[in-house]
Amino acid sequence: MSIYLTAIVKSKETTTAALKAVLLDMVANSRKEEACIQYDLHESVSDRTFIFQEEWKDQLGLDAHNKQPYILSFVEQAATLTDDIIIYKTEKLA
Repeated sequence: MSIYLTAIVKSKETTTAALKAVLLDMVANSRKEEACIQYDLHESVSDRTFIFQEEWKDQLGLDAHNKQPYILSFVEQAATLTDDIIIYKTEKLA
């Protein structure tokens, strides 16, 4: 059963470009993972917000994703690059 995530990441005022580079690297690497069905990144046109739309094959695949070096690196950098991160695990209704 697929796992759906929406992640909302808001950059600090001075780190938008640096955060964007890190997030784009995450996209490139995540899309190579076997369990990755969808990993799309969007950028707000009105503020410093990035939005991920993700679909994973199953929970095991998502768990493996969360242990990848580039994800662990982002977690370490998040406090200096972001103001806020919100992650929603959702069910597809239609």
